[in-house]
Amino acid sequence: MATVWFTILALMIATYVVLDGFDFGAGILHLFVAKKENERRSILAAIGPFWDGNEVWLLAGGGILVFAFPRAYAAGFSGFYLPLMMVLWLLILRGISIEFRNLEEHSMWRSFWDGVFFLGSSLMAIVLGAALGNVIRGVPLGSDGFFSGPLFTNWVPGRNPGVLDWYTVLVGLFTLVMLAMHGALFLRMKVEGDLYDRCTRAAKTLYPGVVVLGILASIATVAVQPKLLPAISERPLAWVCTAGVFACLAGIPLTIRKAQEGLTFLFSAGLMVCILAATAVGLYPVLLTSTVDKANDLTVANASSGELSQQVGLYWWAAAIVLAIGYFIYLFRSFRGKVVLGEGH
Repeated sequence: MATVWFTILALMIATYVVLDGFDFGAGILHLFVAKKENERRSILAAIGPFWDGNEVWLLAGGGILVFAFPRAYAAGFSGFYLPLMMVLWLLILRGISIEFRNLEEHSMWRSFWDGVFFLGSSLMAIVLGAALGNVIRGVPLGSDGFFSGPLFTNWVPGRNPGVLDWYTVLVGLFTLVMLAMHGALFLRMKVEGDLYDRCTRAAKTLYPGVVVLGILASIATVAVQPKLLPAISERPLAWVCTAGVFACLAGIPLTIRKAQEGLTFLFSAGLMVCILAATAVGLYPVLLTSTVDKANDLTVANASSGELSQQVGLYWWAAAIVLAIGYFIYLFRSFRGKVVLGEGH
């Protein structure tokens, strides 16, 4: 049962990254691809019906962590207290910037909130990538199952690393570029004219960066966490995920050239899902690796809640996920097609 909840947790995280990732990407790009006021309003209108709902999946992932793996939640949320506060404020600033921007027509007011939107989206992408880097690299978990550490030390992974080092920042930069491309591919489905052309050029420009940084991050991962590669090579499911990564990487430029906006976006989403799935399969059964002593690792066995609780919770989760999926299908169907600006917000 713990393995089932590990799979559900990975699914919730992947869903959040795919869905909230495109509006992070839109926020990263909007200063560069939107040259006029109506174009920036079009970008905000494109993500407007989705951005706040997408963040629900982050709460869902956190809720599952609390319920299914309380020891991992306790260790992670106490050890990552400062980064989590940063995430909270970045999410708040992004929401405020979207809602406040159009309350005044003065160009300085709108430019300020456009800058906040860009900064919040960019830093959120980097923080999400750094968080994944910490999970892969490991944290200084003690025998009591807790850890604490500064935001950064000497920027070198080791026995007692900070949250940020050269490896986690590299993964953060890879995430930044990947989400920017993901956002550009989403906007291509929603906008027209010159803005569409600029989004297409942005996606084509960012694609080589995704490939190069992805290769560098993969090499760095093998160096920082040597046990991950053998684990992936020994598990057939990881082979499928790895093949999916290469298939999606091949499909993105091909479908961009054929102007298949929806299919290109699906390839981008598939790329992120396959990367996260391969990572989860390689790490299993470990939830949080200790850089101090392997015996201190938190796994699905020693960090999980009771068997009966997980069995009962599965029924409630199944009912809730059906409602959530139904709502999001309705939402995306209701707001499908190109953006048409109106007079209101």
